Amino acid sequence: MEPAEDLSGGDVGALAVDGSSDEAYWRGIERITAELDRSADLDRLRDLSRRHPEWPVRAACVRILGDRFADRPAAQEAIAAATHDEVDWVAFTAIRVCGEQRVALAARDLIRISGWPSNFTKPGYARKPVGCGAAFTKRALISIFGSEDPDELRALENEHFGEVLRRAAEVRPRAGDDVVLVPAGPFIAGATVREIGPFQMNDTDNPLRAAELPAFLIDRTAVTNERYARFLQDIGDSTDFDHPDQPEHRDHRPVHWHDPRFNAPGMPVVGIDWYDAWAFAKWAGGRLPSEAEWEKAARGTDGRVFPWGNDWDPARANYVERAFEAEVHDLADLESLLVKVTATDVPKRPVLPADSLPEGASPYGLLHMAGNVWEMTRTNFFTRADLDPFFRHLRPVEFMNRREAFYVLRGGTWTSPPVCLTTYYRGKDLLTDKHNEIGFRCVYPAES
Repeated sequence: MEPAEDLSGGDVGALAVDGSSDEAYWRGIERITAELDRSADLDRLRDLSRRHPEWPVRAACVRILGDRFADRPAAQEAIAAATHDEVDWVAFTAIRVCGEQRVALAARDLIRISGWPSNFTKPGYARKPVGCGAAFTKRALISIFGSEDPDELRALENEHFGEVLRRAAEVRPRAGDDVVLVPAGPFIAGATVREIGPFQMNDTDNPLRAAELPAFLIDRTAVTNERYARFLQDIGDSTDFDHPDQPEHRDHRPVHWHDPRFNAPGMPVVGIDWYDAWAFAKWAGGRLPSEAEWEKAARGTDGRVFPWGNDWDPARANYVERAFEAEVHDLADLESLLVKVTATDVPKRPVLPADSLPEGASPYGLLHMAGNVWEMTRTNFFTRADLDPFFRHLRPVEFMNRREAFYVLRGGTWTSPPVCLTTYYRGKDLLTDKHNEIGFRCVYPAES
């Protein structure tokens, strides 16, 4: 058998398992478990609970963490993270440990699996037959909160999450006055199927429909480098505005801060990830738009294909042909241009200032809702609910295939063909990726 990949300073490789037979495999698991229990090193157990390639070893680490270190916050965080392991019996082990050790830190993770205990303990509450995971989770939550009475549980839930709810409800003064009002009411959402140049899309991803939204304010332009720099200067080393799930030991500095193609003060800030944009929006007194809010702001109420109307006009948007000063006739042409992009000088001027091309404005006066840079939303691409990530202690490679890790992008960018610039086109990206093609704008309460 090939030795295990060394993911932890040689430790994982040293703890490889012989898979030549079932008996050899389980003897190896027992040997490793006994050695881990004997040494009982907290940091090592945390690391292996996430990274060891064999699930029984990860499950064993979780059990030992619960047995030996249940009162330590670092162990509790690792156990809570393991409730989302991709292998069922690792997750189930973590859930059982949470209940046995009453790991209150994991309550949020468990509620996301089974729902609020104050609901599922109500008499007559409609429940579908469930598997092991849901049964373990419900029992664990009842153990953590110490009650099966729904009214008492509701009070305990409010107490447990009181600080989180308070912080979420805080509304800071809006940092910026260049906003426009999108009035309350219905609008036409979704795709109008048509051919745009050489590219085609259909309506299966974003079906045509009527939608209704309350009023909100939204930035007239994408957040600029100048505005983002004020955010960085104001927060310094503070973590007050960070998302609770944000990876540890990082700052919000854009990765393309020193590339002259992207760093002019009036250009949209790029080279940041979803957590960075979330923190800025909170600092600015707002939040990232939902994709429905973004779409209404881009197209108004009449279902138009582009912010300016139904007909494509290359003079109104910054897209691939403008950025590369070359015609694109088909997918092969597009790809041949994109593979020429370099880290420092191709193309020479890909991004325009955020307040340019006023002739391409949306019905509400928003600029560059088609092209220039993709714009982030707070919407999960797959569920269409607000993104609620739980990856704090994982590396991107460990969650890059999970549906919960992808948010919706809207509007297209300087590398996009016209079809991506339609008001209804849905793109997606991993929430930790940082691209020179992606920026954002914020929405704010209408009463601000």
